[in-house]
Amino acid sequence: MARAAVKAKQQAKQKVAQPAPRRAGKRKHAAGGNPNQALFFIRLRRKAKFMYVILAVLFAVTFAFLGVGSGANGGLDQLFSGLNIFSSSGTSVSKAQKEIKDHPNAAKGYRDLATAYEGKNDTPSAISALQEYTLKKPKDASAWNELGGLQLAQAQTFLSQYESASQAAALAAPSQAFLPTGKLGQAIGTNQLEQTAASQANSVVQNFQSQTQSLYSSAVASYQKAANLQPNDSNSWFQLAQTAQQSGDAKTAIAAYKHYLKLTPDSTTAPQIRALIKQLGGKPSG
Repeated sequence: MARAAVKAKQQAKQKVAQPAPRRAGKRKHAAGGNPNQALFFIRLRRKAKFMYVILAVLFAVTFAFLGVGSGANGGLDQLFSGLNIFSSSGTSVSKAQKEIKDHPNAAKGYRDLATAYEGKNDTPSAISALQEYTLKKPKDASAWNELGGLQLAQAQTFLSQYESASQAAALAAPSQAFLPTGKLGQAIGTNQLEQTAASQANSVVQNFQSQTQSLYSSAVASYQKAANLQPNDSNSWFQLAQTAQQSGDAKTAIAAYKHYLKLTPDSTTAPQIRALIKQLGGKPSG
């Protein structure tokens, strides 16, 4: 009996110690999955959301800064234009200057120099180079037209600066507008600091005004040269009329508008131009 009891006890211990047979397939967590795997995907989704936000912001900034889809030479074109090692930008400033040094009496060097400066958006230097070119090639109508366009663009730049300077001058002495006039105003006197600031601001305004008027006059003269070289080109006369009108040269504007009407009497804008001539003080013809 004793041996049977001992043997039964040993068999019971073996059953408890024996591990349960494993099922085929992947090991599963008691909750229904691998907790490490679930945690990994949660972190991945969080990182993905964060990256989506960054990409969205960068895309928006790219649209605003680069102007993607804004047309030719804009947006991504500008971004990658400098990376194209096979692209050619034409004659450089230094190469054109060397050509002028080697051939000082030739017009081509100045023509190339003007083009190079235009490519660098250096309008004043382009104007100077093109003026030298037209001295050597005075019958080049296209060059005169180009010169007039550059002078007009620079005049409009100075006009914008003149308007900004005028606003600044008005704010330089704000108390002057409230001071009384007559003997009382003389007794109170003026603010010396404001008076000095106003004087400096007015000097800047006058400088921009002078430069603006000078460039408008130069543009009118250049367009006049171009129109005279091609008297049957209606576009040249219309451009001359428009520029002269902007510069305040009513006499030249009226004459150019009339010449334009002679070349294009059936133009759809003829009635408006005749009314404009009358408004400028001229007598419409035809």
